[in-house]
Amino acid sequence: MKKHFKRYISFIMAIIISVILLPSEVPAQAAYTAPVDTIRIGLMELNSANLENKVGSGYELGYYTDDREFVSLGATISETQITMIVDRNMVYSSSSNSYSAGTTGDVVVGCFHIKLETAYNDYASARSAANTFTSYDAFVRYENSHFYVCVGEFLSADEASAAAAGLNIQQGYTIDSGSSYTVVVVATGTDDILFEFDCGSNRYLAVHPLSTEGKAQTWFKQLRYYGDFVYRRSSSGIYVINYVNIEDYVKGVIPYEMSTSWPIEAQKAGAITARTYAMANLNKSKHRSDGFDLCNTADCQVYSGTGRANSTSDRAVDETAGQYLMYNGELCETYYSSSNGGASESSENVWTTAIPYLRGVVDPYEADIADSVSNYYWEVSYTGEELASELRSAGYDFTKVVDVELVFTDVGNVKSITFVDSDGDRVTYSKSRARTFLGFRSQRYTVNGAEVETSDGKIYVNSSSGELGTDLNGLYAIGSDGVSQLGGGDVYAISGSGDVEKIDVSTGGSGSSGSTDNFVFTGSGWGHNVGMSQWGAYSMAKYHDKTCVDILTFYYTGAEVVTSN
Repeated sequence: MKKHFKRYISFIMAIIISVILLPSEVPAQAAYTAPVDTIRIGLMELNSANLENKVGSGYELGYYTDDREFVSLGATISETQITMIVDRNMVYSSSSNSYSAGTTGDVVVGCFHIKLETAYNDYASARSAANTFTSYDAFVRYENSHFYVCVGEFLSADEASAAAAGLNIQQGYTIDSGSSYTVVVVATGTDDILFEFDCGSNRYLAVHPLSTEGKAQTWFKQLRYYGDFVYRRSSSGIYVINYVNIEDYVKGVIPYEMSTSWPIEAQKAGAITARTYAMANLNKSKHRSDGFDLCNTADCQVYSGTGRANSTSDRAVDETAGQYLMYNGELCETYYSSSNGGASESSENVWTTAIPYLRGVVDPYEADIADSVSNYYWEVSYTGEELASELRSAGYDFTKVVDVELVFTDVGNVKSITFVDSDGDRVTYSKSRARTFLGFRSQRYTVNGAEVETSDGKIYVNSSSGELGTDLNGLYAIGSDGVSQLGGGDVYAISGSGDVEKIDVSTGGSGSSGSTDNFVFTGSGWGHNVGMSQWGAYSMAKYHDKTCVDILTFYYTGAEVVTSN
């Protein structure tokens, strides 16, 4: 597809929209109250998880309730570097700064302990009792609402029993090696156990970083984070979950989903979409069984803490604090992608469900940034045999592909792709699979430069409900140097220099490669095409003086920005 085609069609659509269409009515919105302030973000699953104070010093230990309230156990530790491990025999490696299962090494943490039977109601009493032991280090274990004293760390039950026999312990005890829920806190790089926690599947250890120097920031896996850390045992290790205020979470998303050098209105739009997406997925995402709301990857939203944040990105979050995107009284599913190539797409044409605010819109704004975005225009070539090989790998008995047929949506994205082989057999991939089957960057492409044939000869603006018809007499396009009338079924675009050029309209219908042995797929954009284009938001803010509200209401049809009570 030629670059000038996209620029001109985007230009003319923008002009027509502004001249002939009235603003659509936006449903009245009900007030919104966010149910929680704290979001749970799954960071990583590990055998051992280090923490190190970045801003602040020391940690408070406790757990979180189902209402996401931190409950302190009264246990504070002054170490600035701690590690959470499973209760097994674990060996420390200085090269990786981590612990793994084993019994041989310079630093080994044994999992067998002498557990005294006395149960204490508070940490201070248990800690005081632990301090009476001098032959072996003793520590406090919190188990099912009570505190216990554990003595020593041994590699076997026999070693622990022999040690207990020599201690002349005056109360009952057991040799304990924890359970599949136990999490052990050690001073990083040592065998010094600071605390153990085991409340089964009901509660999980929470570590609250302390700071008197400002808001605490903590190192985890070379990244800095706000908030607390919860450790949930899994079958293969420990899930590390960041419990973080929603606004601090968004401050850790924006710098990784957008550039902090982008216009602030674009970043503010990104902040509102990120905040809304997170709250809309509260307690109902695919990660619910793992104990958190969202992961930290592009599978949800990229979240990597405070490292890339700057004053502009933080300001974008602060100036939109508590703002959410809503439609008809409900939070929107604020999907977004890098770029749409010239038009976003209706949700049912990419996935399954038709969502009223996720409507495909022709995007005239990306034309301003297309030539400056790396790989915005892309091209992939296949021979007929190579396509057949891909289809055979997918389980189809296919001979050489001789034709490729595309069906387009009203806004010109591919709705389905059909491969035809030399025997006349046909295989069709629809919706998102029309993009992902061959790994295309977007759903906006053509094959072998084929012009898209309109299915009904009509011209649409943004959707089939914005039909102009085939008679363009009386419609005008406005350029920098004058006005030109549209007519005779032809559409012209006036460029910034005042040049008038006839263009083709490619909305809806189908196209075919024709019989050939070489298939060149030419497209634009990167992503799933649903919702906001990040590069489109950049262009709207930088070149068109659009606000974050302008951006969001353009990409999310009929939605409205509201502020939580």
